[in-house]
Amino acid sequence: RLPQGYETSKQRWPLILFLHGSGESGTNLAKVKTEGLPKIVESMPDFPFILVSPQSAGRGWNSDTLNALLNDVIRKYRVDKHRIYLTGLSMGGSGTWMHAAAHPERFAAIVPICGSGNPADATKLAALPIWVFHGAKDGTVPVQRSREMVEAIQAAGGNVKFTEYPEAKHNCWTETYNNPELYKWLLAQKR
Repeated sequence: RLPQGYETSKQRWPLILFLHGSGESGTNLAKVKTEGLPKIVESMPDFPFILVSPQSAGRGWNSDTLNALLNDVIRKYRVDKHRIYLTGLSMGGSGTWMHAAAHPERFAAIVPICGSGNPADATKLAALPIWVFHGAKDGTVPVQRSREMVEAIQAAGGNVKFTEYPEAKHNCWTETYNNPELYKWLLAQKR
């Protein structure tokens, strides 16, 4: 999705790479718009980002494939390479941790939502601005998975924000992606 004004301006635009959860996997691209950022952005005509929302066939995310996609998008569109952001929910939250650890140099900030990361990757992620979100009552991906990542990144010297919703279950992404503060925070982050 291209931002309003993309066609009429010559400026470079910030980009969000969004990784969906397992429920949106498959080969029907319309499923990607049923949850998370691609769904919410439909009601945000002034959304100031290029939004890239690939679809996984269902076996998680592949960092090499995502990197190739990002390279292709940068070649074809006017992307501000200093303002590329990565976010995802559930399986996509785990993919956010994994892809950012594989290519931390690509991103200005990451926003993993109710995902599971590898605390051993903390040193690779410590230089990145990170805002983590998770529901305390998540029965699908335990909140402890995000807590462990936050603690490991802090121990590695990283600066990470953590929002734990005390009453939320697995779907804490709707509240997260509806929060205007998230986009203000993202736009304040540059490489």
